[in-house]
Order: sequence, then structure tokens, then C-alpha cells
Amino acid sequence: MADPLIELAEHDLTAEHISQSRLDDLLPQCGAMRHVDRVAWIDESCTAAIGIKEVRADEFWVPGHIPGRPLLPGVIMIEAAAQLSSVLYKLKLEHNQLDWEGFLGFTRVENGVFRGSAEPGDTLVLVATEKKFQRRRFSCSAQGLKDGQVIFEVECTGMRI
Repeated sequence: MADPLIELAEHDLTAEHISQSRLDDLLPQCGAMRHVDRVAWIDESCTAAIGIKEVRADEFWVPGHIPGRPLLPGVIMIEAAAQLSSVLYKLKLEHNQLDWEGFLGFTRVENGVFRGSAEPGDTLVLVATEKKFQRRRFSCSAQGLKDGQVIFEVECTGMRI
């Protein structure tokens, strides 16, 4: 079993570290494609973050992704991790007083491993930690946890376009 990248017991997972309107400024994804409901914590140097995705029964994938036992698709888990990584990158740019105009596109996903599942009613806790930071490119290690257990992990690389 994988160890969490961040010790969750040290953080208030019910907190809202970033307001919803600020999250709207940081993430262009909206509506059904927004997979980070809130950010519970970001460290002062903007190198690590905890995000929350409430897995809901009214999401677009529920009726068709294994009828009778809907499971959150792995690609959506990775998208949620990528969105949290994007927030972390943009805040790190701001922290370093660098401009972040433009679109962030993901160029690589590596070392993806799924160890469990999430379904409607679950809270998916997302964690992301910076691996590499450059003005136009970044990479993060990310995980999703349910009930304190790592259910997926991935490394995401993104680039400003």
C-alpha cells in the first residue's frame, strides 16, 4: 500500500483555503468538467496542496459507468489531480511574482496506478506535490485518497500554451 504524499491528519480537510470565486479564476474548467470542489490547504511556498472532490450521484458519468455500481472513472481521477496541480502551479507563479496568463495543457501522465475505487457519496481527497517548477513547465506527484487510503497515484506534467 502506498503512503500518502501529505500527512492528512495534520490538516483540516473541511477548510476552504481558496474561495470558490478564486478557484474559478484559477481553473478554466467549469460545470461538469470541474473536478476540484475546493482546496483545503496549500503550503506557504506553494509546493503542496490538498483538494477535495465530492463524488456525487448526479455526475454525468454515473448512469453509464458500470450501471448498478457506478465507479468514478480513472481518467476523471487523473483529471482531478491535474486540476489541483494546475492550481498549485498558478499559485506558485503568483508567489514568485510571475505572470500566469495563458492555458495550461497537460503533456504527460506517468506512473499511474489505481489501488481502489470511488463511487457516489465518497469524498476523494486529492494531494499534489511539486516535482519540478519552471516558468513554462511543471510536474507534480499526485494521489487520490478515500478514507485515508491511497486509491490512485500519478505524475502529471503540464506546460503553458
